[in-house]
Amino acid sequence: MMRSVRALPLAALLIPVLLTGCGTEKEPADPAEIASRASALGIAPEHVYVTEADGFTLAQQSVGVYGGDGFSAVYVSQQAGAQIQLTVDRGTVNSANCPDCARDGDAWLRSAGEQREYAVPKDGHVLRVSGGPGVSRDVLREAALGAHRPSAAELDTLLPAAPDVTEPVERGDLPPAGDGAPNNDVGASG
Repeated sequence: MMRSVRALPLAALLIPVLLTGCGTEKEPADPAEIASRASALGIAPEHVYVTEADGFTLAQQSVGVYGGDGFSAVYVSQQAGAQIQLTVDRGTVNSANCPDCARDGDAWLRSAGEQREYAVPKDGHVLRVSGGPGVSRDVLREAALGAHRPSAAELDTLLPAAPDVTEPVERGDLPPAGDGAPNNDVGASG
C-alpha cells in the first residue's frame, strides 16, 4: 500500500514532463483576427504567412502589401549582412509559366547571378522566398518550405493590432484660437 502511494506522486510529477513534448506545433492565429489586421492594410488574409530562417529576423517596418492585395515581408541577418524577402500573391507556378524554374521537390527554384528564388504553389496563390548574396540555397529552401500561417504571437509581431483611438489626438503645436495658420497681418500689399 505504501508503495502505490509513493508511485502516485512520482507519476503526477512526470505527467507535466511527458506532456511538454505534446502540442509543440504553433496554433494558428484566429482567422478572423488575421482578416481584420490584414484587410486594414489592403492585404488579402489568405496571403499572410510567416517563415523562419536561421540567423534571420523579421524587419517589422518591411511588412506590407505586394501587388494588388498580396503580402510581403523582409527578414534580415545583421551577422551575414543579408536579407530574404517573403512574398505571397495570386497565381500559380509551373513549367509552362516559369520556364526558367527547376522543380525541387514541392518547390520551384530559379536563379540569376547571385539572386535565387524558391516558389511554392499554394491554393490559388504562390509563396516566394528570394535572396541574394549571403543567403545560401539551403536557407532559402528551408524558409520557403517552412512558411506557414502565423500563430497568435507571430501575428502580433507581423501585423500588430491598430490601437483603439476614441478621441482626436492633441497635437500640442497649434495655437489655442483660430485655424492654426500663420499670422499674416502684413496688410493688403504684403
